[in-house]
Amino acid sequence: MARYDDRCGGGSFAAFLLGGIIGAVLGVLFAPRSGKETREMLQQKGQEYLDEGKQVYEQGRERVTEMYESGRETATEKTAELRTKIEETRERLKQQVGQASQMAQEKLGTTTTKTEAGVEAAPEKAEEATAKAEKKAEQTSMPGEGEGTAPA
Repeated sequence: MARYDDRCGGGSFAAFLLGGIIGAVLGVLFAPRSGKETREMLQQKGQEYLDEGKQVYEQGRERVTEMYESGRETATEKTAELRTKIEETRERLKQQVGQASQMAQEKLGTTTTKTEAGVEAAPEKAEEATAKAEKKAEQTSMPGEGEGTAPA
């Protein structure tokens, strides 16, 4: 036994639509009008449905066009905002990089100046250190030479 499955509701709508069509056809066939009157009525109803369909189509097309334009305008605005933010961020980054570069150059200049001063003073300091070492060496060796021997 086949089971009727109406979970989606599509089957019942299709059955309703099919019943309506069948009823309309039977109503036209068994109507108490003459053939000419029936044809004129069908032509008139057909024209009404065609006009109504065109109207629905135009309304739908207008709505879609409006939505498209609205979406396009929104996208253009958001793109402009994004570009502005990107430019602002780019400028801020340029400034930060420039400041960091300037600070690095200043520190490098200070370090270079101190290094140059140290290099210039190095020979003098080396001579002073050598002289102190020689003096100390002389002082250390002199007391040992004079002890225990008398001059003749």
